Amino acid sequence: MTAKEDGSTNGAGTSVGLKRELGLFSAINLILAVMIGSGIFVSPASALRYSGSVGMCVIVWAVCGVVSLLGALTFAELGTVIPRSGAEYAYFMDSFGPLHKFWGPLPAFLYSWLMVVVIRPAEVAVIILTFSEYLCQPVMDLLCMEDPEASQTVIKYIAIVALGLMTYINVASVKLYVIVQNVFGSFKVLACLIVICGGVYELYMGHTENLFRGFEGTSFKPKDIALAFYSGLWAYDGWCTVTVVTEEIKKPEVNILRSIAISVPIVTLLYVFMNIAYMTVLSIPEMMESKAVAVTFGERVLGPFSFIIPLGVALSTFGCALSVQFGVTRLCYVAGQDGFMLKNFSYVHYKRHTPSPAVVFQGIVAFLFIISGDIVQLIEFASFLIWVSYGTAMVSLLILRKTKADIPRPYKVPLWIPIFILLVALYLSITPIVTDPDPMYFFALGFGLAGVPIYYWCIYKGRRPRKMMNKLTYWIQILFEVVPPED
Repeated sequence: MTAKEDGSTNGAGTSVGLKRELGLFSAINLILAVMIGSGIFVSPASALRYSGSVGMCVIVWAVCGVVSLLGALTFAELGTVIPRSGAEYAYFMDSFGPLHKFWGPLPAFLYSWLMVVVIRPAEVAVIILTFSEYLCQPVMDLLCMEDPEASQTVIKYIAIVALGLMTYINVASVKLYVIVQNVFGSFKVLACLIVICGGVYELYMGHTENLFRGFEGTSFKPKDIALAFYSGLWAYDGWCTVTVVTEEIKKPEVNILRSIAISVPIVTLLYVFMNIAYMTVLSIPEMMESKAVAVTFGERVLGPFSFIIPLGVALSTFGCALSVQFGVTRLCYVAGQDGFMLKNFSYVHYKRHTPSPAVVFQGIVAFLFIISGDIVQLIEFASFLIWVSYGTAMVSLLILRKTKADIPRPYKVPLWIPIFILLVALYLSITPIVTDPDPMYFFALGFGLAGVPIYYWCIYKGRRPRKMMNKLTYWIQILFEVVPPED
């Protein structure tokens, strides 16, 4: 289909579609934005709790960083072989899709179903609520607002306003998103460096008693060691984010690998040294009891400047939510192109070149999660499915090595790396069910499988309300000023 036939040109005759707006620096910041959320500031003590000692905790954080880098490098290869946005979705379609008429495309559909409808918008809601809480807390303390219901109401209202602003940024322009993301990403790294510098100062002042305990108290129970690595690896999640937006990366054949090779080691160093910094001031029991470790650290080290830490958490979480939404809308976009989501999700504003319908849809779903109440538990139970998708992506890579062996690969990982990451993914998928067999895990799995009948009826059989869909398409194009992208 040509641009002339589908209307995919703007007034200047330029083709309409996603544009390559993200250079190397922006790609690095995108990964940093998603990997560094609130966890390292608020609750980094899970690995310490299970490892039992300062020394083992540091080792866990470092090893988890190396494992994350290996996983990210496999996605760098996949991103050069399959140069589409959507990450796992695109890889599942190209590897499994041709294998069977019914079962082949099913993994890609189930992945898009879970990520678009539940996991990513729910994550955005939780992250933006955390942003609102840290933004509002100093003001509520100043006003002596002690009513918890009133406080929660204020936090939700501010979160909704922030969500609206975030959605507007992603609708308005990719260039605007890049500017905001780069600014917030820079402040996020600055907040991490402030914590690390505070730790260096404490070390200089001789506060080394906690660190000198070394491996004292280390737990060598297999279950505890496994759970320590489990919690650490979750803190690094987000390392494949750049491959979700492959079609908007400048020179993806080189910048995907470079952005991963730079950003993941940066996060690893920040995480390791931030944990060491915390331990110069806080004992193991204090770290475990603190509701926000970085805030407690700031109160003891930064004195009157301790407000920098909650401000840093707020900036970090807003940037994280902004980038998570940016990424999932591109998944909506490619799934819409293939007919696995509403076709309108792949429509692009004729001047701004943003997938406005997909962005607004994600904003609405996140809004519903914000007003629905406590959804943290939902995220905890559903998120184990993310590592199921990572493991399946490793299988995709192995299949593509056979089915697309002749495609030029600017970069290729050794075979043992995807096999190793596949084993890690199996472990992270099974561990929560074995150690804590809560029925909610099976509910999350059941919700994912609920996509099978939808896939059978709407995708495989193609039974859709065509008249209603045509009317919906008409009104979406009128309201959002969008057109199908040029093929």
